[in-house]
Amino acid sequence: MIEAALDTYFPLLANMPELKEELITISSLNIFEAGTVILKQGSYVKVIPLMVSGLAKVFKEEPENGHEVLLYYIKPGESCIMSMTTLLHNTTSKVKAIVEERSEVVLIPADKAMQIAKKYPKWNEFIYELFNLKFDELLNVIEILTFSNKDIRLLEYLKKEAQLKNTNTLQTTHQHIAYDLGSSREVISRLLKKLEVKGLIKLAQGSVTIRSN
Repeated sequence: MIEAALDTYFPLLANMPELKEELITISSLNIFEAGTVILKQGSYVKVIPLMVSGLAKVFKEEPENGHEVLLYYIKPGESCIMSMTTLLHNTTSKVKAIVEERSEVVLIPADKAMQIAKKYPKWNEFIYELFNLKFDELLNVIEILTFSNKDIRLLEYLKKEAQLKNTNTLQTTHQHIAYDLGSSREVISRLLKKLEVKGLIKLAQGSVTIRSN
């Protein structure tokens, strides 16, 4: 099963027979339910995740006020770049990763991942490509947080969620959105209503529909 997952979602790694064989030997394929924390902020990295199906989100926690800010997503064919950089520097994680929907994940033990990085240049190429991808996502988050007003930020978040889940109607709550954006439910409810008045979304009990322009 791990071989099929690598062949389908990680072609760069799968095209290296020796690397693929080693990954199959040292890794495990795991299923995580929504809400599972796969990386805790402040903890050492024990495994490197390779997302096969589902979706995970990476947050930065702010202990002083309890807020969290969504930084980026981990989609099928990707991994958590912060896990890799944290492992490389042997420090505790500055972010938290949580499963958004039921997911299949290939887990590589941290010590084995370090050995692979030294042994296979293609592994490092995979990391560099992923780093560039996530760096662009982080720049977009910074731009939205810094230069956009709150309703634009909220609309961009909703569009991204809809794109990732391949639907125009998100099954979600105001509280869940507030959690992702590090805001309060009251603020999110007010902003959602503002977007609805503008004709950009349609609200219903437990769902938000993004209207096509």
